[in-house]
Amino acid sequence: MRKTFSLVATAGAALLAGNLVMMPVATAGDSLPTDKECKGLKSADAATKGWCTLINRKKGNCLACHDVVTKKWPDGLPASGNIGPPLVSMKTRFPDKAKLRAQIWDPTVINPNSSMIPFGRHKVLSESEIDNIVTFLYTI
Repeated sequence: MRKTFSLVATAGAALLAGNLVMMPVATAGDSLPTDKECKGLKSADAATKGWCTLINRKKGNCLACHDVVTKKWPDGLPASGNIGPPLVSMKTRFPDKAKLRAQIWDPTVINPNSSMIPFGRHKVLSESEIDNIVTFLYTI
């Protein structure tokens, strides 16, 4: 019994450590702006604009449901959610950018039972905001 527990614990620890080592991180910059800093940005690249839309509670609010792995989590930003799948390895998961964009625009096309709202179809986000989010997601 003790050997079985030890083997399971060791395998679980190895799996967790392997996942942490292999987990990608955002390359949109060493530090990402907070929601407050996003409001003060006059100009930014598309990836940063995408991040700002993603964390904005009145816009994307993606963090309410998704975990986002980044190099440096901005101070004061609440922890991310775990209802939806984690936003990691997006280039690998969606090699075709158009499919990722379509998923954000209206996820009910692929999965009619999706709990994710159709951001584009319901006009929660503009077309450029969706494009910026896709650009950011391709950096993680």
